[in-house]
Amino acid sequence: MAKRIEDYGLIGNMLSAALVGNDGSIDWLCLPRFDSPACFAALLGTPDNGRWKIAPVGKRKTSRRYVPDTAILETRFETATGVVTLTDFMPINEGDRHVDLIRIVTGVSGTVEMEMELVLRFENGQAVPWVRRKDYGLSAIAGPNAVELHTDLTLEGRNMKTFARFAVTAGEVVPLTMSYHPSNEQPHFVRDRVEELDRATIWWREWVKHGSFEDMPEAWRAPVVRSLITLKMLIYAPTGGIVAAPTTSLPEKIGGARNWDYRYCWLRDSALTLYALLNSGYRQEAEDWRKWLLRAVAGAPEQLQIMYGIAGERWLPEFEVSWLKGYEGSSPVRIGNEAAGQMQIDVYGELIDTLNAARDAELQPQEEAWRLQKVLLAHLVTAWQTPDRGIWEVRGPARALTHSRMMAWVAFDRAVICTERYGLEGPVTKWREVRQQIHDEICTNGFDEKKNSFVQYYGGETLDASLLLMPQVGFLPAEDPRVIGTIAAVERELLQGGFVRRYSTNETEDGVGGDEGAFLACSFWLADAYVLTGRREDALKLFDRLLRLRNDLGLLSEEFDTVVQRLLGNFPQAFSHIGLINTAHNLVSAGGPARQRADKTAPSKPHRVSADRL
Repeated sequence: MAKRIEDYGLIGNMLSAALVGNDGSIDWLCLPRFDSPACFAALLGTPDNGRWKIAPVGKRKTSRRYVPDTAILETRFETATGVVTLTDFMPINEGDRHVDLIRIVTGVSGTVEMEMELVLRFENGQAVPWVRRKDYGLSAIAGPNAVELHTDLTLEGRNMKTFARFAVTAGEVVPLTMSYHPSNEQPHFVRDRVEELDRATIWWREWVKHGSFEDMPEAWRAPVVRSLITLKMLIYAPTGGIVAAPTTSLPEKIGGARNWDYRYCWLRDSALTLYALLNSGYRQEAEDWRKWLLRAVAGAPEQLQIMYGIAGERWLPEFEVSWLKGYEGSSPVRIGNEAAGQMQIDVYGELIDTLNAARDAELQPQEEAWRLQKVLLAHLVTAWQTPDRGIWEVRGPARALTHSRMMAWVAFDRAVICTERYGLEGPVTKWREVRQQIHDEICTNGFDEKKNSFVQYYGGETLDASLLLMPQVGFLPAEDPRVIGTIAAVERELLQGGFVRRYSTNETEDGVGGDEGAFLACSFWLADAYVLTGRREDALKLFDRLLRLRNDLGLLSEEFDTVVQRLLGNFPQAFSHIGLINTAHNLVSAGGPARQRADKTAPSKPHRVSADRL
């Protein structure tokens, strides 16, 4: 029986990441990058599609935790004969061509009989490698990929799998390392696994110390820190790109077809990501993200994409993997993402809003960003009227989507702000004219008088949760009756079990079919809207309900099934954790990320006061 999504934990090293089940099985790992083919793909198939399991033989009670303020996962197994812990982590290497995964079994009490099963299946769970015994363990090669297993255990090969059985007594430490390297290069060795554990612990705790949590209530500090550590693990260190999730094809509905590859970087998430990092004190990560954006979108403005690969790749062809049956039979399993080629007007506003916030925060570089903004706006002057598929990447017909037009307004609004605030040069008169034109059109064509609400697209009657962002981006004041009416309409029509759906799948022709769960980021947006409209108690209650959706390790996926009460979608999801971080800051401070964005500002670089002025 498949484990639930919430039964997994995440370990990573800013190159790739692995999902570790509460049964000691690593069921998902792509090497050497987040978007590489998986060598462990049992998550989307069967154990024969690749996994690495270490667990006691027979019955056991299991508990787990992250070592505080780290990305190091510790699973505790209690059996009738003793207790052991299994510590899993990925050391942070200097280069990007070698990736290590270390597992350490430690005896706590008594004696525990353990079993290890290693099933390597490269190329997304398909390719059986050529395995050779070595004096240090084994070597496995398949095409360009090679993995070395370093262990003192006695290994046995059966049915194209590797097994080991061993007993662990109190105080005994049994380390194992799986090291990846390109097959045409020499393998490398982690000499001291316990020393690497100490180094990783220190590294993560030092990183957490750089954060700004002084005003955070104690009950919220742990969820916020865990979300930030998760977000950090989803950064591809060589480029600064941030993947939406480390997985592909975890379903938005069990048995459904809404299964997408999220191992790429979305412009949609860029502004909220920047605000989460800046408000938490992580300026370097924010600056690296901003630099990645500038590199990724470089080129002709009409070729701006909604997403890119982790190094800025544009071509992300989508195909289906027939040999993987899908998580709990939810097929197809998709690699790549066809939505990369969609026309989405909102990304222009999202990108320009991000660049404006970065400028206000004094992130570098500045000059290149303004040149890019002017080029994008020159194209957007006419392109904003083009029907598109919007923030949710619907695969149905293109429409005049209200959120897309609103974000086009944001693009011109932020450009005008830059000329007024910083004296930057540009055709500001034209920008003001277009800004007003878009605003008037949205208020006329995107508002339904009967519903007293803005609607998903011009002439339609369906709602869209993305319109909760209207006061946050500064399109209308939070106290405007039309904003209040839109929030009320979302509560009336899109709330399901206390959480927000993106839109009604029954009323929206999105080209996919089937249902989906509540979208967690949208629920955080509702909490933010409550804060901006003075409904603090409602925001606190919703935030508390959202915190209770996290698994025992503090992780969130993309969606939640309010009927079956389980997490859905790719896991863990950056957008959900970004929402958690921002909403916490919004509740702590009246000048949090939502208010900053509405005021077109961002946290600036702290300026030290010289000693002679104190």
